[in-house]
Amino acid sequence: MHESIKPICILDDDLSVLNSLQQLLESDGFDARMFDSSDLFLAYVREHTVSVVILDVLMPGMDGIEVQQRLRELSPDTRVVIMTGRDEAHTRPVALEGGAFAFLLKPFDDEVFLALVHSALAATIS
Repeated sequence: MHESIKPICILDDDLSVLNSLQQLLESDGFDARMFDSSDLFLAYVREHTVSVVILDVLMPGMDGIEVQQRLRELSPDTRVVIMTGRDEAHTRPVALEGGAFAFLLKPFDDEVFLALVHSALAATIS
């Protein structure tokens, strides 16, 4: 496991995506925490330090962009990687202007994903 690195959080309403990303992150030595609810994730953030979060855009209730906005208030140092299966014209600029570290379109390459997580972590440490 990567030393002194806080867990990587994943927020998505699709259990298969959560499971596959958790397995991928853990295969690279990370501690990955899965959340299928925006409210549960934000409650976790209120109690724990989160270095990096992977956020899905389209979710029931509060979407990933809203979660990103709330996260900036709760934990401004957390790096956010936004992912979505639908690349709508307005979503990418809103996410990036809102401070997202990266924006990924599903499906994405595992190596690209892991490289982004490593880059996001490096940005939180430096």
